Amino acid sequence: MNGFLRFARDNAVWLLAGFLLTFASSFGQTFFIAVFAGEIREYFGLSHGGWGSLYAIATMASAATMVFAGTLSDRFRVRVLGAGVLIGLGMAALGMALATHVIVLVVAIYFLRLFGQGFMGHIAMVAMARWFVATRGRAVSIAGLGVATGEAFLPIIFVALLGLFNWRMLWVAAALILIAFAPLLYLLLGRERTPQSFSRDSGSQGFDGRMWTRGEVFRHRFFWLMVPALLGPSAWMTAFFFHQVHLAEAKDWAHLTLVALFPLFTGTSVLFLLLAGWFVDRFGCAALARLYLVPIALGYIAFALAPSPAAAGLAIILMGASTGMHTTLMATLWAEVYGTRHLGAIRAMIAAIMVLGTALGPAISGALIDLGLALPDQFFGIAAYFAAAAGLAIYATMALPRHRGNDAQPV
Repeated sequence: MNGFLRFARDNAVWLLAGFLLTFASSFGQTFFIAVFAGEIREYFGLSHGGWGSLYAIATMASAATMVFAGTLSDRFRVRVLGAGVLIGLGMAALGMALATHVIVLVVAIYFLRLFGQGFMGHIAMVAMARWFVATRGRAVSIAGLGVATGEAFLPIIFVALLGLFNWRMLWVAAALILIAFAPLLYLLLGRERTPQSFSRDSGSQGFDGRMWTRGEVFRHRFFWLMVPALLGPSAWMTAFFFHQVHLAEAKDWAHLTLVALFPLFTGTSVLFLLLAGWFVDRFGCAALARLYLVPIALGYIAFALAPSPAAAGLAIILMGASTGMHTTLMATLWAEVYGTRHLGAIRAMIAAIMVLGTALGPAISGALIDLGLALPDQFFGIAAYFAAAAGLAIYATMALPRHRGNDAQPV
């Protein structure tokens, strides 16, 4: 513990910058935007399906953009790119406040998802992976606490404020907060560490002792074997929270009773976020990749079978454990396997896949609900998905050590 505190103290400025970026991403995350779903649907006359479809379209468009725009983190320093994205996210929040036509609403959501869900976390995790090597896992886990903090407090705060203020005024407040963060980040990183991309001969090398390009990664079988693991938590945990009202009805529980379980998810995800950072630094990413999807597979089965909210608490804890480990793993794995020189471009592709998952999960689950398959019944299939993804991850990581020399070339 003393070593952890010493690490946090000695690197406080850079860790705080990472925390600030991931916290700011909260304003473009589903858990925050969903707070205003009722008001948005009422104003624009949208059904649940219509709102979900618009949200999915905007999210998928932002995922496609991230593939190309995410490479900017290989070219610009965090204090410049991060400050610019914070201002952009603030403008998107202001767009939500001013939207009076459904097209403006979709554009605003697109930029919220691009700058918030996509760019903010991407910049933070690329920075942590570049700035830290031996302690990369701990750095990522501390920076990742920002989004966990936002998830724990922002919905509660803004739901309470909805009873006092018009929903548009709250989006204005969010915009002002984000724009104020921009100069704060710039000042924090006045002594910014030099990203490895600014030095072609330095940096952390990847597998086979070289720096992989995004094209090589795209043709490498390890990447494709890990895609289901990339998509799974983003898709199905987003569906879980997006359809929470239906889930409570299907289980015959009060919505408030279900929501009261969510702090268990947040607390567990934070705990395992930190534990995963220590685990990665000690044993490597491959060892974690073989384990981390098992709890969430068991969690979905446990939730489907849970006869009461108290029993569902165990399921929520299992889901939170995998989610916390997923956050750390997805920020460290790619630097360890493929190196850091082109990490921005590589992770942009990874981020796009995860953002795409957040669009597909609610859409697929929603369509199945409309067909008469309740969400708890879907959980058995989702558990099977995670079991299969875990098997592919085990195979992918077990195969890596056997690659040597020419075997490590893209296949």
